[in-house]
Amino acid sequence: MHDVFLTLALVLGIVLLIPFYRVYKGPTLFDRLLGVAAVGSKTITIVLLFGLIYDRLDMFIDISLGYAILNFVGVIAMAKYLKASSRS
Repeated sequence: MHDVFLTLALVLGIVLLIPFYRVYKGPTLFDRLLGVAAVGSKTITIVLLFGLIYDRLDMFIDISLGYAILNFVGVIAMAKYLKASSRS
């Protein structure tokens, strides 16, 4: 079963490159912001898959919840900053 989780983590790692491209080449700042949020979501999933691989899901759930809160607050802060700077 560990091989399945490891394969899923590798596939998600490769799929993670798609939002990175949107962050790098996004036509607008809001496309880049959306790419950052997608990268954060996929990273949380990869962290949880590592928890399943190492049989320490309880510890990795705590880590992923902390990362999710930081990701959410960061995206909201960037959105507010971009909204305020676009008015000027």
